[in-house]
Formats: sequence, structure tokens, C-alpha cells
Amino acid sequence: MTHVLRFVHLRLFLAMLCLPGIAYAQGAQIAFGDTSQNSRLPVEVTADNLDVNQDDGTAVFTGNVLIGQGEMRLSAPRVLVVYKSDQSGIEKLEATGGVTLVSGEDAAEAQRADYDIDSGLIEMQGNVLLVQGSNSLTGDTMFVDTRAGTARVSGRVKTILQPEN
Repeated sequence: MTHVLRFVHLRLFLAMLCLPGIAYAQGAQIAFGDTSQNSRLPVEVTADNLDVNQDDGTAVFTGNVLIGQGEMRLSAPRVLVVYKSDQSGIEKLEATGGVTLVSGEDAAEAQRADYDIDSGLIEMQGNVLLVQGSNSLTGDTMFVDTRAGTARVSGRVKTILQPEN
């Protein structure tokens, strides 16, 4: 009986390895979005309110904040925009209060997200949920590389795999 259980577990593990876009281990690399994202594209922000602080080079958008860049969309109740010291553009975005990130057919939710515009990296933290089609993945943190179109989830990763019919 022990050999049968080992065989079943091995087959399940191998089946998980063959599923595209699904993490099978903590810290696994997965696809995110349909294609790579150009982080040099313009960033469009819409919100209910805007407060600008000229002294420290920041702006705070609040209320139904929606940020678009190419095919990627990020929404949150509050987003802090930090401008580059020479005011030539945006250095980073800090979204808080419950964040949703959508790229292509993939969607992720977390408590907060920090987006470094120059590197194209997004770090999502706090109860991360990634949905790809009928499959889902949860973890503590997710790092999205928008240029490569990949993500890495870490911190107590759990996945739910839906069998194909």
C-alpha cells in the first residue's frame, strides 16, 4: 500500500510540474501577463483626489485610484507617487489599502504594492492572491518583473490546481 501512495503522490507532483503558469514550490517562478510590459510607457493616473507636496516631490492620489501603463492596470484606494529628484519623471508608486493588479488574463490582489518604474519591478505584500484562469495561488509576497512577464511568489505558498477536462 505504501508503494501505491508514493506512486500517486509522484504522479500528482509530476502533473503539477506539467501545468503551465503554476507554481509548485515556494518561491517558484511563474508567468504573469500575456507579454512583457514596457515600463518606459507613460503612466496614466485617475483618482477622486490629488494632494501634491512640492517640498518632498510627492503626490498622493486617493479614492478609486486607477493607474494604467500599457496593458497593465493597478487599482487601490491610495497611491503615493514619488517623483525623481530632478523631476524628470516618476521614480516609484506605493499603492496601499488593498491593491489589484491586472495584466492580460492574470490578476493579483494584495494589501500593498510598490512599483519601481525604472526597474519595472513590482513587489506585492500581504495576503497575495494570484488568479490565472481557473487556477489560483496565494502567498505572503509576490515579485512581478513587468519587463520579463514573470512573477515569483514566496512565503507560505499555496496553490489550487483545477484539473483539465
